[in-house]
Parts: sequence; C-alpha cells; structure tokens
Amino acid sequence: MKTFEAIEVERDEGFAIVALNRPDSMNSIVPQVLQEFEDCMADFAADPSVEVVILTGRGRNFCAGLDVEMLKQHGPEAISGFNPSRTIADWPGPVIAAVQGAVATGGFEITVACDIIIAAESARFVDTHSRVGLLPGWGLSARLHRAIGIYRAKELELTGRPLHAREASDWGLVNKVVPDRDLLESARAMARMILAGAPQMAAPTKALIDGNSLRTLEGALEFERQTAEKANIGLSPGELKFGHVGGSKPKH
Repeated sequence: MKTFEAIEVERDEGFAIVALNRPDSMNSIVPQVLQEFEDCMADFAADPSVEVVILTGRGRNFCAGLDVEMLKQHGPEAISGFNPSRTIADWPGPVIAAVQGAVATGGFEITVACDIIIAAESARFVDTHSRVGLLPGWGLSARLHRAIGIYRAKELELTGRPLHAREASDWGLVNKVVPDRDLLESARAMARMILAGAPQMAAPTKALIDGNSLRTLEGALEFERQTAEKANIGLSPGELKFGHVGGSKPKH
C-alpha cells in the first residue's frame, strides 16, 4: 500500500476505511485528493482481503466540494480527467459513505455514488453547482433523482438549499441517521453485517443490483410505448369502458 497525504487509510478485517484528510479546508477537493483516492481504490480492487470500503472525512465535515482557491487559480480544468464517482461505482465491492457536516457539491456527488449512506445528525447535503455557474459532471443529475424523485432533485439542484440529515432520511436519500459520535462505529457495524454473509458475495450482489437498475428513461419510455401499442392497437370502441371520474354522473 502506497503512502498517502491527502487521505488516510485504516484497515480492518475484511474492510478498509478511507478518510479525506484535509480538515482545515473542510476536506475540499484538489487534484492530489483525487489521485490518491484513485490509487487507493485500485490497490483495494487488487486485494481480495478488502471486500468493503467505508468512505468518510476527517474533522467536522465530510467534503465541501472543489477547493475554491484551486477553482479561482486554475478553473475546473484542474480536475479534468478525474471522476471519483465512477471510481466508486466501478469498484467491485460495496462502498459505505459515512458523512458528517458539509456534504457539498462534489462531495455530494461522491456520496450519492456510494452504495450505502450513513449520515451523522450534523450532515447537511447541498448542491451549489448552479450557484457558481457549473454543471455537475460526476453523476449527481443522473443519480440523485433516482434516489429521491425528480421533483425533489430539481428543487435541490436549482435552489442550492441545504437538506439536513433527518429530512434526507425522510426523503430516502440516506439509510440511517446516527449521532455524530456513533458515525464511524455504525459504518463499521454495517460493513461487518455485509461481511457476515457468504464469502465473496458482496461484489456480485452489488453488480447484480446495479445492473438491474440501469434502464434509462429513454429505454423505459420506449418499452412503455411498445407494450401499450401491442396491447391497445386493434381494440374496438366496444371493448373500452368509459365512465365518469370518481364513478359518479356529472351534475347539470
């Protein structure tokens, strides 16, 4: 295992904890973070002893998104070529997000790419892409509405308002909300529950579920059209049942 500076790695039996380690900047994202994260996850993919990864952040916040000073100096081109959400999605085993404090913009995108999300009571999810004049490029617009519905996703992405942990739980975005002091232990307990199943079953189970969730809206609409056309074309008017909404006759 390589030595890292912008992330910290802790190993346990069957799983590992990866922590973003720039707490003084709210774990904001710079190229070094992304490169070290890619290298770390590649090492784990080649190590059969690591079946589950817990992703968290050091300090009071998970991740405040892209580093503002980096953006001011270099623009979004500074992180071109990196996609941590794809790294998470492509990693063979489950990735558990254990998030607290600010879960913002790029950090939000990374979180929704994970397979299970455990939120501390302090967690607040916010997408500021539209506020700063950027579009999400790490999957937020593709994943968020699948978790909470398209109208709620549009609300968060268009307004930039924060979604606090309890509301996020009510909306189905997170699996559970726990006190901040219990966050990492709850994530460890979740990892151990996964590992308690049959050996080496976590990866194929993740692959099966993800594979079955990939029907696109375009594909779904075409499937509906074909199905309806097959069922509806050729019906005579006499086969249709016309009635009044609610089952009552209109009043004159």
